[in-house]
Amino acid sequence: MSSEHATTHDLRALNAMDRAAFTAALGDTFEHSPWVAEAAWAQRPFATVQALHDAMMAAVHACGRGRQIEFLRGHPELSASAVRAGGLTADSMDEQKSAGLGALSAGEEALLARRNKAYAQRHGFPFIACVRHYTRAGIFAELASRTAREPGQELAEALRQIGFITRMRLERRVGA
Repeated sequence: MSSEHATTHDLRALNAMDRAAFTAALGDTFEHSPWVAEAAWAQRPFATVQALHDAMMAAVHACGRGRQIEFLRGHPELSASAVRAGGLTADSMDEQKSAGLGALSAGEEALLARRNKAYAQRHGFPFIACVRHYTRAGIFAELASRTAREPGQELAEALRQIGFITRMRLERRVGA
């Protein structure tokens, strides 16, 4: 199911849900990490979607560096072959397609694979960017420049990008 057609939940209804229903409703907002929604549940009621997102991001920031890295490792690489093969979550598929990653030339695909590998070797997790904020050329430039960063700086940037990605996902899923 495309995330563009995902179920929209009313914020009041989400606030009234028990932990299991809340987690089921929002657990896929953060890639393969329903624990984020589960942790945020305790902060209900949420007055706004921003407050909900803030609680979810606070759970990620509070979980400690080791779990953050494990969390980031659960995210897919930006990859033309993954887009073509359909091996991504619906959200990731929509996001990567929106950036034109499914239509890379063979040379661009090989360059992306090399840069992804260099990035992961340096930082220990895949390159994460809110691709809706970039052109295809911008993604390549960002990947090249962020590979050179210090690992701690890049961890913070990857989490910042997760914030952008998940905020957009929540805005599509939750009505005021």
